[in-house]
Formats: sequence, structure tokens, C-alpha cells
Amino acid sequence: MSDQLSGRAKRILYHAVSEYVSTGEPVGSRTLAKKSGIDLSPASIRNVLADLEEAGYLAQPHTSSGRIPTDRAFRLFIDALMEVKALSSEDDERIRARFETLSVTSSATSIMRETGRLLSELSGTVAVVVPPRQQGLTLRRLRFIRTSAQEVLAVLVLQDGGVQNRFLRAEITEDELVKVHNVLDDIIEGRSLGELRDLFERRLLSEHVKQDEVKRQAFSLGEAAVSAEHDVAPTLVIEGQERLLGMPEFSDPSGVKQIVFALDSREKLIKLFDDMMAASGVVVGSEAGELGGGQLAIVGASYSAHGRAGGTVGVIGPTRMDYPKVVPLVRATAEAMSEFMTRSGRARDEEE
Repeated sequence: MSDQLSGRAKRILYHAVSEYVSTGEPVGSRTLAKKSGIDLSPASIRNVLADLEEAGYLAQPHTSSGRIPTDRAFRLFIDALMEVKALSSEDDERIRARFETLSVTSSATSIMRETGRLLSELSGTVAVVVPPRQQGLTLRRLRFIRTSAQEVLAVLVLQDGGVQNRFLRAEITEDELVKVHNVLDDIIEGRSLGELRDLFERRLLSEHVKQDEVKRQAFSLGEAAVSAEHDVAPTLVIEGQERLLGMPEFSDPSGVKQIVFALDSREKLIKLFDDMMAASGVVVGSEAGELGGGQLAIVGASYSAHGRAGGTVGVIGPTRMDYPKVVPLVRATAEAMSEFMTRSGRARDEEE
């Protein structure tokens, strides 16, 4: 436990992690004595490093080499030791400038891609943008179009400009559809798909609706259109794969294979991002399971869409990531994306 470490041990561990992040090379006692500013001899530092290794915070690749931080050391560094850097004025300006170039009528996919490209450029590694879950998306309009005597096409126009089409089995006339739309128009706009699903379920259980054929028909069709069984897995956006492949940690063929496999495991990535946001917003090495052979770290932050919980934006890099710099970059990008999505939604509302 970190509480069992002395203040001196924590200071030495902090500098050992920082030096390893900077160089990628095992850290020795002489290097720490020269660069850390700790008023201890190399011999004293070496003793502390040995204790940290025994406690599971450091590992020694070779007997004659220095030591490298373990996942446990990175976790302690992230949770308790590091000082998050302030976002530089240059990075802040680049983030603002990029979002100012986007049109408020841009599609959700194009916004996600531009956000991913921007974050990849700023962080120097892979960026991932996970869209909002289907049931969290906000609906603007719902229309049903008869395609045959026993089928209708449900057209869902979302607040972010997206459109989804779903075929449903239903026997209904054009006149009845007009009445259905009149009923649904009063309750659809501004609610998420999940909220509408729950609302329709409640309405259908009420005795009043059971006795009103038009409302029963309207809520039955509405529930079918927004129900979870029609959900498709969210399509995440990945930008900057070549940046990660070019890092020395993954230069050999096995490293390349691990990265390609990790980035192709999109369902696992989505679940990992969900789990990460439920915890600290950062997962390191083995905390991500077998992803990337335990050699990857992920930093993420959630963004909102039109005032509602949205998705996640983040970066994937080696465990030797510059966390004090990357964490504020990810957070600032997520905040800028949230602000843009809000402006975009307002602009669409004004157009109507």
C-alpha cells in the first residue's frame, strides 16, 4: 500500500517514474542523484530503490541495469504523486481554433473524426472517440412511412443531425399515421431514446391509453422504434494509429501485432472505456487486461451532447506516457467538444 511508503520513498519513486517517462530507459541511482535534486547519496538512493522493488513498485530487467516502474508504480504516480500540468496557451489556442473551423451543421461522425485528429496531434499518440450510447441519444423528430400494407419505416431524426431508419411490422393506414404523429409530436422532442422507451412503456400500461386506440397505436409504434432491440453497437473513431506503431516500445514485429490487434478489438475498447470512466479515467498496463500485451495505457474523459451524457474521448499510448501533460489535454478536448455539440444543437433548433 502507498501509505506504507515513507515520504522519501515516494519522492524517489516520483523521480524514477518521471525519468523513465522522459527517457524510456531503466533508471539508476546515479541518474536520480544527479537529476532529482534529492539530497541523498547514490548508495542511499540505491537502498530505497531496492526497497521499492521488493514492494512491487519497480522491476529490474537485468541484474546490472537500472530499474523500471511497474503498473503499481504508475497507478500510485497517477493517483497520488503527479502534479497535472496546466494546459499550455498554445495547446488551448489550437483546440479552440480547430473547433471554430467546424460547421455547426457538421455530422456527428465528422465532429468525432476532427476531434480524434486534433487529440492525436496534440498528444502524439492514438486518439479514440466513443459516441454516445444509442439509448442516450436525443430525438428531435420521429416519422413513420408506410412501405407496404404490413410494414412501416420509422425515421428517427436525432438532435446531433443523425438519421436512423428502422423497419417495423405494422398494419396502419395513412390517416391513422397522421393521428399517430400528432400524438407523438407533443412528447418526442428533447427526450433521449432511453427516456422515450420508458415513457412509452408506462403509458401503455395505463388504463386510459388502453381504452384509446389512437394513443395505444402511437405509443406501441413509438416503443418499437426506440426500443433497445434495434440498437446497434456504437462505432468508435480511431485516429493516429501510425503514431503508436512508430514508438520504440512497439517497433518489433510482435509489438506491431499487439497494437494492431488491440485497435481492432473495438468492442473490447468500448467496454474498457466504459469501465475506465466509471473509475479514475486512466487505466495502465495490466489494468486493461490483455489489451496490447499489457503494455498500453488509456486516458479518457467524458463529453456531453446537448446537455446530456455523451460519449468518451481519450488516448491510447504506452504505459510510459506523459500523464501530467496528457490528462489535461484530454480533459480540455472533451470540454471543447461538449461546448461545440451544445452550440451545434442550438443552431439546429434556431434553423427550425
